[in-house]
Amino acid sequence: MINPVDFLALQAIRKSLDDLPGSNFFDSWDFTGDPCSFAGVYCDGDNVTALNLGDPRAGSPGLSGRIDPAIGKLYALTELTIVPGRIMGSLPDTISHSKNLRFLAITRNFISGEIPASLGELRGLRTLDLSYNQLTGSIPPSIGSLPELSNLILCHNHLNGSLPKFLSQTLTRIDLKRNNLTGAVSPTSLPPSLQYLSLGWNQLTGPVNQVLIRLNQLSYLDLSLNRFTGAIPGQIFGFPITNLQLQRNFFYGAVQPANQVTIPTVDLSFNRFSGEISPLLSNVQNLYLNNNRFTGQVPVAFVDRLLASGIQTLYLQHNFLTGIQISAAADIPVSSSLCLQYNCMVPPVQTPCPVKAGPQKTRPTTQCNEWRG
Repeated sequence: MINPVDFLALQAIRKSLDDLPGSNFFDSWDFTGDPCSFAGVYCDGDNVTALNLGDPRAGSPGLSGRIDPAIGKLYALTELTIVPGRIMGSLPDTISHSKNLRFLAITRNFISGEIPASLGELRGLRTLDLSYNQLTGSIPPSIGSLPELSNLILCHNHLNGSLPKFLSQTLTRIDLKRNNLTGAVSPTSLPPSLQYLSLGWNQLTGPVNQVLIRLNQLSYLDLSLNRFTGAIPGQIFGFPITNLQLQRNFFYGAVQPANQVTIPTVDLSFNRFSGEISPLLSNVQNLYLNNNRFTGQVPVAFVDRLLASGIQTLYLQHNFLTGIQISAAADIPVSSSLCLQYNCMVPPVQTPCPVKAGPQKTRPTTQCNEWRG
């Protein structure tokens, strides 16, 4: 039989939450029976060790209400999840009393207020997922000091302030996109164990070259829609990345991979990159170099790959390119998209460009040091 403290805690939790219309998750929560048989309640002996609130099936309506502070009375709890729904209010500070908690995921609800700094007391916490809520304030430094943290997912909130220093050497995933984070990213704030880093849609600033050269385990990198500056290290093109998103920043300088790039998607658009386009990028399937300051001829390797259906997207519009060796009669595969407009040349082939590229086919000659008509 469940211990009395856990029994009373579950009663308080039940009183503060309800099924949304169409959900019958709480139908089994009859306190005349054994709470260890309730939906979403898992026990070890007389203690609740896992609490999964709400019907986990896709499309389930979820729950409404608030999270009662009594949840911190479940001292043996190792896992707490709540399915998407309409739960409001703040995250109770008392959650930190469940010292054995390893997995905490409350996503796609309406949790507001600040992330309790006391979560840093959960020294065994491995996953913290509070994504798609209404959280405000900064990320507490205590979260960064969690020694066992593997996954931190706080995307789609209203968090501000700077990134804390993350000390866990087993941290593999950080997703903080679509917040209001500001400031520079310290070279030592992110551990080399990271495999997934998403900081897109924030207001972060400063250079990142010293940050990136340490993260050679990355398989996904999104720094898009920030205010980052400086050059990007050529080494990152040799990392095991499958998707590289650096668009809409203030990066500048040459793009110089050391070897042939095999990343499927690379987006460097809307920056200030300059110099000639490296032929080592010709194996990228989806390459977005538009709206930069690239000059010179497009390497012939790109044309060969494009005509052989090896390139799906090649966006080169709004640069200062002066030529591409492709016949006007070239048969560009239907599956491939090529855009060349608004460069320092007349495009030798007419190809459909995205609407945002504008109607002008060429850049005014007054903007070009060299022109190829």
